[in-house]
Amino acid sequence: MHITRLSQDRGLADFGWLKSRHTFSFGDYLDPQHMGFGPLRVINEDRVEPGKGFGAHPHRDMEILSWVLDGTLEHKDSMGTGAQIQPGELQRMTAGTGVVHSEFNASPSDPVHFLQIWIIPEERGLKPGYEQHRFAPADLANQWRLIASRNPRDGALKVHQDVDLYATRLSARHELTFVPAKGRKLWLQVARGSAVVDGEMLQAGDAAAWTGAEKLVVLAHEDTELLLFDMTP
Repeated sequence: MHITRLSQDRGLADFGWLKSRHTFSFGDYLDPQHMGFGPLRVINEDRVEPGKGFGAHPHRDMEILSWVLDGTLEHKDSMGTGAQIQPGELQRMTAGTGVVHSEFNASPSDPVHFLQIWIIPEERGLKPGYEQHRFAPADLANQWRLIASRNPRDGALKVHQDVDLYATRLSARHELTFVPAKGRKLWLQVARGSAVVDGEMLQAGDAAAWTGAEKLVVLAHEDTELLLFDMTP
């Protein structure tokens, strides 16, 4: 099974200070055909104006990841965490039994552009937790770099679900192949740039998904950044 989710078909929220594209149903955007994919529940592409952001608000029973594309995102939470997240860094917050947090653009002059990702955990009532890691540009260049996993290694963050999340920054004309285990679900999100994926051109904001694919072949049309979710069926 293969589906394509084009950027322009996503939900749109525009609050002036925030412009957000919703891959799956979220907030006031409800589309019964796009409620998630496997345990992947939310991919929001957010652009926040300088000095603006999301005030303190609660979450529970969700794995929340943030991947910054441009700018600096500032995070504070009820666990006492205070952090800034920049391009090449992944943040993971386990909401578990309940967390209150805020997210702001740390710059008074430049917007911040990031992907917020929600993954449904394997079990409810987990202890809240926070983790953040910076991945060097060389580690992301022209290879699938594991950045989050139920079984983390080499600096990848822990997620409480059978999901392996990979990131790559492909140089123009570079080709990359991914071979999943049998029966796995795959979701490929184009964060920036464009690429030919199994013969189909995908632009920034586009995505494609497969169930049971034998392999995935990606050819960068230009310098391109991708996230790949390899998930439990």
